[in-house]
Amino acid sequence: MTAGSAEEADFRGPLDVTRAATAVLDARDTVIGWSPAAERLLGYAAHEIVGRPVADFLAPGATAAGPPLQFQGNEIRVARHRDGRELTVATAVCTLPGAGSAVRVLVATELTDLRRWESRLALLHGLATQSPVGLGIYDADLRLTWCNTAYEREIGRPFAEFRGLRADQLYSDGKFVTKGHPPTLEAVMRHVLDTGEPFLDLHFQARPPSDPETEHLWSCAYYRLQDADGRVIGVCEDAFDISDRHRAQRRLALLVEAGRGVGAALDVKVTAEKITEVAVPEFAATVTVDLAEAVLEGEVPATGGEAATSLVRVARCPADEADRTGSLAPVRYPPGSPQHRSLSSGGLVLDDSALVVPLRAGNSVLGLVTFLRGTGSATFDSGEVALADELVARTAVSLDNARRFTRERTASLALQRQLLPQKLPEQSAVDLAHRYLPTDAVTGVGGDWFDVIPLSGTRVGLVVGDVVGHGLQAAATMGRLRTTVRAFAQMDLDPVELLARLDDLVAQSAEEQWGGTGAGDGAYADVTTGATCLYAVYDPVSRRCVMARAGHLPPAVVDPAGRLSFPDLPAGPPLGLGGLPFESLEIELPVGSLLALFTDGLVEARDRDIDHGLDTLGRVLSDRDASLEELCDRAVTELLPSGPTADDTALLLVRTRELDPSQVSEWELPAEPVAAGRARELATRQLHAWGLEELSFATELVVSELVTNAVRYAAGPIHVRLIRDRTLLCEVADTGHTSPHLRHSADDDEGGRGLLIVAQLVQRWGTRYTRSGKTIWTEQAFPRPNRRGPANGGSPRPDVG
Repeated sequence: MTAGSAEEADFRGPLDVTRAATAVLDARDTVIGWSPAAERLLGYAAHEIVGRPVADFLAPGATAAGPPLQFQGNEIRVARHRDGRELTVATAVCTLPGAGSAVRVLVATELTDLRRWESRLALLHGLATQSPVGLGIYDADLRLTWCNTAYEREIGRPFAEFRGLRADQLYSDGKFVTKGHPPTLEAVMRHVLDTGEPFLDLHFQARPPSDPETEHLWSCAYYRLQDADGRVIGVCEDAFDISDRHRAQRRLALLVEAGRGVGAALDVKVTAEKITEVAVPEFAATVTVDLAEAVLEGEVPATGGEAATSLVRVARCPADEADRTGSLAPVRYPPGSPQHRSLSSGGLVLDDSALVVPLRAGNSVLGLVTFLRGTGSATFDSGEVALADELVARTAVSLDNARRFTRERTASLALQRQLLPQKLPEQSAVDLAHRYLPTDAVTGVGGDWFDVIPLSGTRVGLVVGDVVGHGLQAAATMGRLRTTVRAFAQMDLDPVELLARLDDLVAQSAEEQWGGTGAGDGAYADVTTGATCLYAVYDPVSRRCVMARAGHLPPAVVDPAGRLSFPDLPAGPPLGLGGLPFESLEIELPVGSLLALFTDGLVEARDRDIDHGLDTLGRVLSDRDASLEELCDRAVTELLPSGPTADDTALLLVRTRELDPSQVSEWELPAEPVAAGRARELATRQLHAWGLEELSFATELVVSELVTNAVRYAAGPIHVRLIRDRTLLCEVADTGHTSPHLRHSADDDEGGRGLLIVAQLVQRWGTRYTRSGKTIWTEQAFPRPNRRGPANGGSPRPDVG
């Protein structure tokens, strides 16, 4: 122990006769005794001062001048040092009994030493009576020998009633919650006694005898006590009640955790479940969340009336048996219940162990959150009520955001469903199956689409595309592109020309938007820039398929033997970029071939290489025994096992068919005037063979007019073809590239009425162009059967091969 620490540990006062400067005085105040401490304080040796009056070194008052010395107890005086310095000292005089020459003893010390001692006394007194820190001293047997007033208040009894008890007897149900330390009070104190190692800031949890209904938490320190000789005499305990601080920290931690979890999901039900998970069991024993049904649908609930009290149970923690079923049960609260009062007033209600807080968003009440505590638990205090209010307010904001997202997503999905094919038309050319999976709830609606377009001559157009981006804008853009593709396809454009025109429109749209906002403002940048598309046309008569793509993945082709291939189809640039031409590829597909058109969302993922996805898809499609519907389900299951992803997915499966040769008749005629008569004769004969005599008159007029126009305006051989499919198709092809037009002839015109008459006799007609010329085609419906049976003696829609 150093000299300084030894002095600090000395509890004798500075005016104690064993420590202070001491002078023994006779009746005339002459010094007759002088202590070594006096020599150290004033510099006089004993032989220099003994026999001299005390006034030689001690002024009578605060200064050297003054009346004669009069000793009246403790006083502040000025003393003269041997070297002439003046010292301010505190003095005390003690009268000596008896008849000897020594009358009184004068003790003195420097005033600073006295003030330091008084501060130490005040400190000790404050610790004993005023300090909020509970202090207790336990002897070597760990029995309480002393405590301060704060400790006494915690026990709630006078110290005399519990002196000598052990700490575990005072807090029998208490425990240390700080990890890595002995769990009990006795074990901690015994460790301190045995090792001398102090413990600081151990958190002890218990119910104090003065407040047995409430759990308290103390920050405790333990250190060993030793006497001046180093003998261990006991353990001192410092305990500061940090229950309020701990509750505040828990509340803050609860809000932080709620901020992490409650607002992380854009799903109403998940958000409601998060607040129950956060609040149980730290804040309440049970938490329920009831929401208005309109909120689950993304709508704003009514602001008042009976509709406002129509709630469903969305979340509860801990969950009961009804919650595990996943159904949303309606809840009704009787009049007078805390929930009913909260709905009626729009404010929170505290009723015993129940706290009901409304979920408010603007002027609307989205629902209620009910916090319940078990019997015997403390009710919610003002701080906890404020915490619950803040927690529910944050949840309400997140719920309202989730509600808005639900509404927007529902609207986007509804728009997308309306823009996608609702039902694919039956085709003689192909068998069809398809799947579409929207994106996950976080990413939003995407812009993938597919389509099947009936074309003239029993051909079919197959389309799949992908628009960059998500949300309403992507869905709307997808709808625009799909409509445009259908319009171009009805013009019988070949795939290369269709994609070229589509690319021009997309680029023009982007240019108009950039031109309207300036090149530096991307707020309205057109999402179609970078859209991809694949367009294919299959002809069941020739079994030829022509396809072209704009930055899209090529299709997968599986032949009837189960061999997989990906045609080497030139990629072409994505739509809207321009710069490079599109190229087509024509392949022959044997009957029963499988053609798969898909978007990248099916085969590409963050955790999977696209080549792996293509291999998986090929393996699934190579099953020759599975139906198209089974193949669709299997492809989605294996490639998207977790359901929707960050990108939407479109898959269109096509199995090719072929028209039976008996359904097709074609002839080549010379470009001569007699060709019209020959064409009428051939067509009539074929209709009789098919049992379609009722269509002979109209067909003769159609064939005659179209062949006559070909003879008059074109050159080279004329090709006539009749196809018996779901309708009767008539085609006349020539080498000319001039398209006929409908016109109304004047009364004095000798011609010009033929095509108008043709248009009145058929359902549809049109023109398609080829490299060698053009083809004019018409469609006629089959006669309807009467009560006696079909007019032609056969099926109203002849069987197709």
